[in-house]
Parts: sequence; structure tokens; C-alpha cells
Amino acid sequence: MQTRLNQNLLEAIDRIEKARIATDRRRIVQLVAVSKYSSKEEIATLYTCGQRAFGENKVQDLQQKASALETLPLEWHFIGALQSNKINALLHWNPYLLQSLHSLELAQALQLRLERENKNLKALMQVNSAKEESKSGFMPEVVLEMYARIQEECRNIKLCGLMSIGAHTEERAVIQKSFETTQNLFAQIKDAEILSMGMSGDFELAIACGSNCVRLGSTLFK
Repeated sequence: MQTRLNQNLLEAIDRIEKARIATDRRRIVQLVAVSKYSSKEEIATLYTCGQRAFGENKVQDLQQKASALETLPLEWHFIGALQSNKINALLHWNPYLLQSLHSLELAQALQLRLERENKNLKALMQVNSAKEESKSGFMPEVVLEMYARIQEECRNIKLCGLMSIGAHTEERAVIQKSFETTQNLFAQIKDAEILSMGMSGDFELAIACGSNCVRLGSTLFK
């Protein structure tokens, strides 16, 4: 297993680096390993190969894996749709980053809990850049206004950029447009640091469009 996962990781890093160098040699691109279909043994093995950041999209799965692997200094990212009744459970594990802040209502609910517990939480605002009904996130037209509002009203949430999922289509031009939409918004936000775009099927295109954080699952754990 270690040989396979190590090879997958090296190949993914090579592809990330080639896409990065072709676009912007100065940019650093973070790799988040999406471990939602992976076992704690696979995560621990990938850790020994050098991977540190892991993403889960269900609070229960993050709880189980973070608990089982708490002796390892892993950087947990939550990347799924967070329900209000799961906030306490998520905050208990102090995730490094919430990548999927998808509504003002969720931000307000998080702020109440964070303030009560005297905690802060780093987060990315999720953008529904392709305006797809199947996806969560803020519509592009309101992103800048809502970003500023959350910064003003939810002081315990430390917004540090944007996240989006590429358009659900085989048409490269449509996917590229969805990434460019998010990148254009990101460029207008002062002090935004993280632009999380790109998954196993489209991460090289996302990097070409400005992404500095990619979320890879099947590419690493195949």
C-alpha cells in the first residue's frame, strides 16, 4: 500500500508542479488530500509519505479519523456542506480550515458558537460560480458584499479566501469560465490568501486559472 500511495502522491505533485510552473513560477500550490473514501490506515500511510493536509466532507467521518489519528500532526480541512446541528461537533476538533462556508446563515450560526467558546475559525467562502442548483455556495453577484459583511459581523470567523467547485460538465470551456469567475472575485478581495479550486478531474485547469489550493481524492487513493 505504501508503495502505491507514495507513487500516486509523487505523480500528483509532479502534475501540480508542471501546471504551476506553466502559469506562475512564484505561486505555491497546496495539496489537500480528500480522504472521504479512505481508511485511517491509508491516511496514516500517506502521512508517512509526506502529506499533511487532509479534507473530509462529513463531520462524523472527520471525528472518527481525527480521533483515531490524533497522535499525528495532521492539518484537517472540512470541505463539505456543514449543517448547523453539526457545528459543535466540528469545532470540537479545531479544524485548520473550513473550506465550505456556503451561506450567511451558516456564518451567523458559527459566529454564535465561536463567540460563546472564545474560539476563532479560519474559513473560505464557497462560491457557486457555475450557478448550479445541485451545488451550495454564494452566487457570484453577491460574493464581494457578503464577504465584507461576514468580515464585519462575524469577527470570530477569519475569512482568508474563496473556494469553488468547477462546473459539472465535460466542456472544458465551461469549466474554465467557472474557475475564472471565482478567480476574478478573489482578485478583488483585499488580503485574500487562499483560492481553493480544482479536484482530481480538473486541477491542472484550475491551477492555470489561478488556484493555489487543490483538493485531490481519487488521484491519490486510486
